[in-house]
Amino acid sequence: MPCSGKMDIKALTLPQLREELVRMEEKPFRAGQIYRWLHRAGDGRVRAKAFWQMTDISSALAEKLDQRFYINSLSIRRKLVSRLDGTVKYLLELSDGNCVEAVVMRYKYGNSLCISTQVGCRMGCNFCASTLAGWVRNLTPSEMLDEVYAAEEDTGEKIASLVLMGIGEPLDNFDNVVRFLEILSSPEGENLSLRHVSLSTCGLVDRIYDLMKLKLGLTLSISLHAPNDRIRGETMPISRRYDMDTLLKACRDYFDYTGRRISFEYALIDGLNDTPECAGELAGRLTGMPCHVNLIPVNPVRERGYKRGSRQNILRFQKLLEQKGVNATIRRELGSDINAACGQLRRESQQLPNDASQKRGELPC
Repeated sequence: MPCSGKMDIKALTLPQLREELVRMEEKPFRAGQIYRWLHRAGDGRVRAKAFWQMTDISSALAEKLDQRFYINSLSIRRKLVSRLDGTVKYLLELSDGNCVEAVVMRYKYGNSLCISTQVGCRMGCNFCASTLAGWVRNLTPSEMLDEVYAAEEDTGEKIASLVLMGIGEPLDNFDNVVRFLEILSSPEGENLSLRHVSLSTCGLVDRIYDLMKLKLGLTLSISLHAPNDRIRGETMPISRRYDMDTLLKACRDYFDYTGRRISFEYALIDGLNDTPECAGELAGRLTGMPCHVNLIPVNPVRERGYKRGSRQNILRFQKLLEQKGVNATIRRELGSDINAACGQLRRESQQLPNDASQKRGELPC
């Protein structure tokens, strides 16, 4: 657990760290050295987990840093590896004992990582396992960074792209997520271009406008999952706060301001939102908007009872959208043998004893 009164050094941007070093009457250039030890790895160099590991600063400075700051860390509590496609799912334990999930997905262009932004979620989307236990707290910038760093250290491979689509609603943790992205993309650290980052939101319109003004260059993904307010209201409580007209206007404004095409996530639920009529209505709402629709066969959640439709129905839905001029693809399913959808492993960990993992073919950590 973090020491009381100490500052989370890994959550500081480089300018913020430089200011802290000046307050400590240290030379500003030391901030760059420390920052690189915290955030950069490769070519035999590992990220420091203690100040004494920073070999190009003095022991006196290391001691001063230890008195003022702490270095956040997390641990891999459980790890599952798909025998089908090599997808890796992690249950990560935070310093306070709470757990979140992250998933490494392997593609030809490189590894993509899906991370969590909150412990639990308060959005209440009733097809999602992440909301079942409610919201506990926001993740800090350093905890989100450590999801990335832990995955890289465990796989020994670089993360090429990032998806903020795990447990939690990223825009409900706006300030921490924005700082995380600033640190993640810093040339002195991980240096991941934000053009390789996708942020998924259920539709917090006010925060979409706040994000728009920052012009970060990332891809905004909207969890839409319905062609109208009636169906969306059955599955997504956020629709009571922002109707679809308001949400889609924000999406159009986002494109006009940033030039970045919107991606819409649409989980197909058998008999609810996967009919030809739904496809036609959805196409009518999106026609003329520079966007892409990502069709997702819904992941079964025991407590919800939703079912996915047949492959034939999913292909029909895609074809109907494309006939109306709406670009649509069906998401490739990865890690289906390890329940790689977000929230399910954390949910199981709250219900099962630690040794139950051996019954599911889970790898020990």
